[in-house]
Amino acid sequence: MRDLALQLAGVLAVVAAIVHGMLGETRVFPHAQIEPPWARRLMRAVWHCGVVAWIGGGALLLAAPSFASDSARRFIVIVLAAVYGSAAIGNAVANRGRHYGWAVLSAVVVLALVGI
Repeated sequence: MRDLALQLAGVLAVVAAIVHGMLGETRVFPHAQIEPPWARRLMRAVWHCGVVAWIGGGALLLAAPSFASDSARRFIVIVLAAVYGSAAIGNAVANRGRHYGWAVLSAVVVLALVGI
């Protein structure tokens, strides 16, 4: 059951990252007025760095059940719970709870912690 919880957390993390990247390209950046142009490029790059990091975190959560070391598994889960947890809190505060992203990221945290 622990392994399944970690795998679900990993899949959810990867899906959240992909949706985050797609929403950025389809809903945020077409309407954003960021000047100068280099700042717009920087904002887009930073946005997608988060996407890549979340996909990497999801991949680690997916792989963690196959690790022989329980301490490595625990370390990965604790670090990623802090990463996704801080993102969930930031999302909830910035959007005053109106955006569903905080709930998805919180689900990743809960499933990952169940998988310890």
